[in-house]
Amino acid sequence: MKPSELMSYLWYPLSFSIAIALFATLLAQNMPLPIVLYVPIALNGILVMGIEFAFPERKEWRPKWSDIQTDAAFMAVVQIILPKMLMVLVTLAIADQLHAEAGTASIWPHTWPLPAQALLMILSVDLMRYWLHRACHHFTVLWRLHEVHHSPEILYTINTGRFHPLEKVLHFSLDTVPFLLLGVAPEVFAAYFLLYSVNGFFQHSNARIRYGWLNYFVGSAETHRWHHAQDPQTASCNFGSSTVIWDIVFGTWYLPKNNQVEKVGILNGHYPKDFWSQLMAPFKQHRG
Repeated sequence: MKPSELMSYLWYPLSFSIAIALFATLLAQNMPLPIVLYVPIALNGILVMGIEFAFPERKEWRPKWSDIQTDAAFMAVVQIILPKMLMVLVTLAIADQLHAEAGTASIWPHTWPLPAQALLMILSVDLMRYWLHRACHHFTVLWRLHEVHHSPEILYTINTGRFHPLEKVLHFSLDTVPFLLLGVAPEVFAAYFLLYSVNGFFQHSNARIRYGWLNYFVGSAETHRWHHAQDPQTASCNFGSSTVIWDIVFGTWYLPKNNQVEKVGILNGHYPKDFWSQLMAPFKQHRG
C-alpha cells in the first residue's frame, strides 16, 4: 500500500484522536468550556481544509470564490453565531444549573463516565435527527428548508454549515432542549458538540479519505456523498448525522462498492446561489 493510500485511511482517526485529546487536556486544566470546545473544533476544521486542499477526492469540486463567500456566510451566521456561539453558550450556562437541580431524580445516567454519556447522547440525538431528516425529504414544507443544504453542486468542508436558520432551530429542539430538561451536565453537551462538529467537517469534505469498516458506524464522507446525489431516489439514504447506526437499523444505509456518485445537488433545480437569496428561497413560490 502506497503511503498516500495508507494516509487516506488514517486522516480521520488521527484527526479525531487529536481533537479528543486536546479537548480532554483543556478540560482537565479547568479551562472555560467554550475554550475547551471551540479550540479543538477550530483546529480540526483548519486541518481538514488542509487535507482537502492537498489531497482532494475530486479536483472538479474545488470551490469557486462565490461558493466560499456563500458558505462562509452560512458558517458564520448559521453555525457559529446562531447555534454554536449563542445557543451553545446559553446551553452551557443553563445546563449547569439544571444539572445541579436534576440530581438523581433524572433518568439520565449522570454517574456514567463522560465518554459513555457523550456516546449515549450521540445515539439519542441521531435517532431523533434521523427521523427529522427523513421527514425533511418527505414533507414539502420541511424540504423547502432542507433544500438549502442540498443546493450546492459540489461538496467541500465549509458547506457542512449550509443550513437554513429555521432548520437549525429544529435541530436545536432535538439535540439540546430534551437534554437540558434531563439535566445533562455541561461537559457532556460540550463533548457531544465536539464529536458532532469534528465529524461534520470530515463528512462534507472533498478530502481523499477512506473509512473502511468505520463506514458501518460513523456518518462518513463516503456515505454522505450518496445522500447528496442529484437523483432524489439515490439520495434517499444515509440520513444519519454523526452515525449511520440508525440507517442500518431502518434499512437506509447505502454505499455501493467500487463506485462514486456522479452529480450532487438538486435535480433540475435553478436554486439561487447567494446567501440572502437562499435565506428567502423557502418562502417563495416553489419551482416546478
